Amino acid sequence: MAVLVQDLSPALANFQRPGPCDRGTWDQARSRGLSLGLTHPRIELTQAAPMKPDGEWVLYWMTASRRLGWNHALDRAVQTAQELAKPLLILEAVRSGYRWASDRHHRFLLDGMAEHWNALRDTPVGYYPYVERGHHDDRGLLSSLAALACCVVTDDSPVHFTRDLVSAGSRLQGVRVEAVDSCGLLPIRTPGRTFSAAYHFRRYLQRELPRHLGDAPNPDPLADAGLVPCPPLPDDIAARWPPASLEELESHTFLVSLPIDHSVAAISNRGGTKPATARLHRFLNQSLSRYDCDRNHPDLEAASGLSPWLHFGHLSAHEVFRAVADLQSWSPLRLSEVADGRRAGWWGMTVESEAFLDQLVTWRELSYGYCTMVPDYDHYETLPEWARNTLEAHASDLRPWVYELDELENAKTHDALWNAAQRQLRSDGIVHNYLRMLWGKKILEWTSSPQEALEVMIHLNNRWAIDGRDPNSYSGIAWCLGRFDRGWPERAVFGKVRSMTSDSARRKIRLKRYLEEWCGP
Repeated sequence: MAVLVQDLSPALANFQRPGPCDRGTWDQARSRGLSLGLTHPRIELTQAAPMKPDGEWVLYWMTASRRLGWNHALDRAVQTAQELAKPLLILEAVRSGYRWASDRHHRFLLDGMAEHWNALRDTPVGYYPYVERGHHDDRGLLSSLAALACCVVTDDSPVHFTRDLVSAGSRLQGVRVEAVDSCGLLPIRTPGRTFSAAYHFRRYLQRELPRHLGDAPNPDPLADAGLVPCPPLPDDIAARWPPASLEELESHTFLVSLPIDHSVAAISNRGGTKPATARLHRFLNQSLSRYDCDRNHPDLEAASGLSPWLHFGHLSAHEVFRAVADLQSWSPLRLSEVADGRRAGWWGMTVESEAFLDQLVTWRELSYGYCTMVPDYDHYETLPEWARNTLEAHASDLRPWVYELDELENAKTHDALWNAAQRQLRSDGIVHNYLRMLWGKKILEWTSSPQEALEVMIHLNNRWAIDGRDPNSYSGIAWCLGRFDRGWPERAVFGKVRSMTSDSARRKIRLKRYLEEWCGP
């Protein structure tokens, strides 16, 4: 079992954990940004071997936080390399054999890797972009690099298969492995429990988060880091596991040569930190001021659209939060003293900003924390007992329509609005936030059982959504079946689980342009 770090290095023997910001100024909170050391809630020691000062390099195995800034794991790797006066080698790998691997997901990842290749080419940092060309070709790569390392630093996250990778890292023999959490503003393991609703988590967050607001990662940890130049890869490693060239990372020909699903095409949005920050600035300048009123209306395009980059780790929640805070010259002095769980009023920001932060911080971190604490979060049995009881009590109810997976996947239902949402998902890899809820509720209504509904939602979302396979996505799907919700007036099929209808959506939200674009013939 993994244990929290206790003995990182003698150089940190006098380290003192940063205290709460005590609602001081924002500059004071930033000045207390942590130096990761001793026992810290963001670091988990997954292999407790001693540090090897005579190793060739400090290895940062980049798996979930795929960015060169605002990244606690990279901060930790840089810090260790500096203390040991050793080179830093960054391994960023993409497997081909994971479920739902496709052009869509791979293209987004390769875009980010090409950006890293360009950013690191003239620096002392070693960068090893490895793209698996055949299933299981990567076997032995990590252990070969780790055997030469002083230690291995990697990302701690419940995202998709990242936890399996962390588990693989814990089996490395004779090398220290530290998993570092950069998922959100609150360390994912701090609560130590799950919450049944956003309200309960929000109350906890409002009490606990102020002490962590100074715990922000370095926006640019490689600038002036003074790192020792990394030597070339050993010939035997480079020959067996050839790093991808910049031309390959950018090439469509290379992409289609990989053993992945080519029927799920890449989307127009590109991966990487630069497109992510461009999207963030566009949202702040054009949409944030009307987010509270307009985000549920597809025609008004007020949603942030940041979820793909947050999912792939190209964008940090810390950076997004800082951008919103700086836009309003915010400081922790504005935080309310009352932790009452309300959605608005605690941050001391505008209504629009607080509505956005409730999505970015409350709902997203509720999802990450749940998936961290509940490893089988995608199983039907993890739904709340009340939801399972009421869904199963109505499992034999007559469904007005029952569709096969192929009909749903190809948007061949009687419901024009649902078909529009599914077409958007297949084409653009996203569904508008409000319509994603309706999309899931109708799948529950149109499949033969709630268990089948969950399987169908997971498959369609994870195959086609560019932000699929994410804790936030899994929580959104499970919310359609009652997770993080409460009981509602009983109805056929749904029981006491909240229901939604396309007719109601047409009355509530602005859809004219959306339907014109996505309804089809």
